[in-house]
Amino acid sequence: MSKKRAVILLSGGLDSMVCAALAREQGYEVLALTIDYHQRHRVELEAAKRVAAALADRHIILPLDLSAFGGSALTDDIDVPKDGVGEGIPVTYVPARNTVFLSLALAWAEAADAHDLFVGVNALDYSGYPDCRPAFVEAFENLANQATKAGVEGNGFTVHAPLLHMTKADIAREADRLGLDASMSHSCYDPLPDGGACGRCDACRLRHKGFVEAGLADSTCYGEGVEPA
Repeated sequence: MSKKRAVILLSGGLDSMVCAALAREQGYEVLALTIDYHQRHRVELEAAKRVAAALADRHIILPLDLSAFGGSALTDDIDVPKDGVGEGIPVTYVPARNTVFLSLALAWAEAADAHDLFVGVNALDYSGYPDCRPAFVEAFENLANQATKAGVEGNGFTVHAPLLHMTKADIAREADRLGLDASMSHSCYDPLPDGGACGRCDACRLRHKGFVEAGLADSTCYGEGVEPA
């Protein structure tokens, strides 16, 4: 009998890598979906390939150029903030990104007869994005079961967000427990020319904070002479 399948949104970051490993640990055949949305930090696509080679049974990199819309420091000519994690929703928020990405994951899941979606959203140590909250995950699962043939025929979907209530330290510990090489992943929003992490954007600060609080070594390459601020 074939294994149950799950579609995992795989950005190439630490959180999505841990999600993929957790799905595999739970016995799922891992279908990894990476969206090439023309993000400025395109080095994460190479990280996604590395992670998928280690953890996925199949990997699709799907092109979807969100730079045509703009409106985010990740897709438009807007400076990535480097002053620390602040209040409110930062300019690195990509309009409706997780809604769009989960919709694509749902389409592949239905086509592949998979009924589980995994997404690495986190509502504790994060930058305040509205599509990383428990209410969003619950709402999308309800939508998935109303908007699909599988859902209305009683073969619905579950959206798993196993990191939702974890701190970054918890996530770092999970990566360690799962035996993952964290250096395969990439989190930085504004990489240096050599591909190293800048050490100052929200993503770098939160990642480094997690490893420090977990008492684990941070293997991230922050570029020559750069330390997380």
